[in-house]
Amino acid sequence: MSTPEATGAPIHVEDAEQFDELVADHDVVMVDYHAEWCGPCKMLEPTVKELASETDAAVLKVDIDELQELAKNAGVRSVPTLEFYKNGSKQDSVIGVQDKDDLLAVIEELSA
Repeated sequence: MSTPEATGAPIHVEDAEQFDELVADHDVVMVDYHAEWCGPCKMLEPTVKELASETDAAVLKVDIDELQELAKNAGVRSVPTLEFYKNGSKQDSVIGVQDKDDLLAVIEELSA
């Protein structure tokens, strides 16, 4: 699998088809399930943007209010929820605000 150029910014997912394509097209993907009304999501936002610009991982943003079915199918029960994929396969997930270094460690481990 080839890795398309990292965008340097989080990618706002518009629909389930785009989500599937992005997960399939990138070697390492971090998905941020969030909501506009979620305080902890807003606290995590700068970290998510930094990871998008500082790593080769594709960083996807999924608004759970816009894409309720996608979030439900992913088993997201609270936000923020972060999922990590490698070569199209889910590897890990964490719930709540996370330290940037911890998230970076997961991305680096999956990128190795």
